[in-house]
Amino acid sequence: MKKINYALFGLCIMLLHSSGSFAQAPAAKVKKALLVIVDGIPADVIEREDTPNIDEISKDGGYTRAYMGGERGGYSQTPTISAVCYTSMITGTWGNKHNVWGNDVSAPNYNYWTIFRHLKAQQPDRKLGIYSTWLDNRTKILGEGKPETSSLKIDYHYDGYELDTVRFPHDKMTTYISKIDEEVTAQAWQSIRTEAPDLSWVYLQYTDNAGHIFGDAEGMYDAVHKADRQVGDIYNAVKYREQYFNEDWMVVIITDHGRDVATGLSHGGQTDRERTIWIATNKQGLNQHFHAHQPAIVDILPSVARHLEVNIPKQQAWELDGVPFVGKVSIADPKARLVDGKIEAEWTPFAKEGQVELFLAPSNTFKEKGAAQADSYTSLGKVDLAKGKASIVLPHALAGKKFYKLVLSAEHNAVNRWIIP
Repeated sequence: MKKINYALFGLCIMLLHSSGSFAQAPAAKVKKALLVIVDGIPADVIEREDTPNIDEISKDGGYTRAYMGGERGGYSQTPTISAVCYTSMITGTWGNKHNVWGNDVSAPNYNYWTIFRHLKAQQPDRKLGIYSTWLDNRTKILGEGKPETSSLKIDYHYDGYELDTVRFPHDKMTTYISKIDEEVTAQAWQSIRTEAPDLSWVYLQYTDNAGHIFGDAEGMYDAVHKADRQVGDIYNAVKYREQYFNEDWMVVIITDHGRDVATGLSHGGQTDRERTIWIATNKQGLNQHFHAHQPAIVDILPSVARHLEVNIPKQQAWELDGVPFVGKVSIADPKARLVDGKIEAEWTPFAKEGQVELFLAPSNTFKEKGAAQADSYTSLGKVDLAKGKASIVLPHALAGKKFYKLVLSAEHNAVNRWIIP
């Protein structure tokens, strides 16, 4: 029996490893997401003022104007008020569904889940974080611990500082809010570096306070510069995680509403400036909905869901008012009405090929009972997506109803529309 040349054998093994024969594929990066709201900064202000940190994020991914407020004059018209906007962002729906109409957040409809709840339901080991200058974001809008949210738990939370009047004594100019923003920023920076929740929400408030106090003036612009620096601090923590850990972060920076055009002191209405918001993200692979169309605040949920690989169940996905601005999309801007016994539908197609199937339900049990008792839909047939419209005779069994929900389902996404004869 010949002796084995172990030195030669070892050399062969090393060569095989170096050639990739035995090499293992690199582990997939852990996907994480961070949402940051800097409150009440009009798009024209953020575009005019010096904001190097938000600009850096935009260069890594993209920047676009977007809108808040639902369909102006339509059933989904939604006030451009702070808590209303936050709820639209994290549920992907307008006020007619989530039922938040003011900052009191008196009766939110938790049947329309937040992105936080979707992530926990599908991937229960994932960690959630919130860093907020307003406690109600966690306790009311997210509904932490409530039976209606299946006792959602936020793993890391740094908020409620506005209740600490010893550490942050209140003053008429609300400079204490500015100080709380600094504390929230510091806690977010530290927590993201060390705890790195899989989905986080940072809320910074003082820019809105400054707008209400100063309007379109230097006091507001100074607050914008400060918020940009705070965003930069938080983004540095993200870059640290990406550099030293095997992580892939999607960061979305937005404002929730604009301000009135006359003074910049107020908001809440439906003027163009109040409705116009902006989105800055480091995410690459942004689609034509982001670059060539007009995204909305409700688009953030489906976009983040795609990044985090959260597959929203059909019954809930068909209720979303948003369209993903990452990855492939097929359709947006649904419109529909009932005319002479026909469903007249229109949409914006994002592809030249493919079909769209129309589904109709004469009820809205989802609003009262959620996905546990989904509405019963009837298929109205398929048409070519590129046509951008369809005229379909209403089935006799569905005629004479006072309310309909129409879903237009295409290859890469679905959109929905209410019809109220």
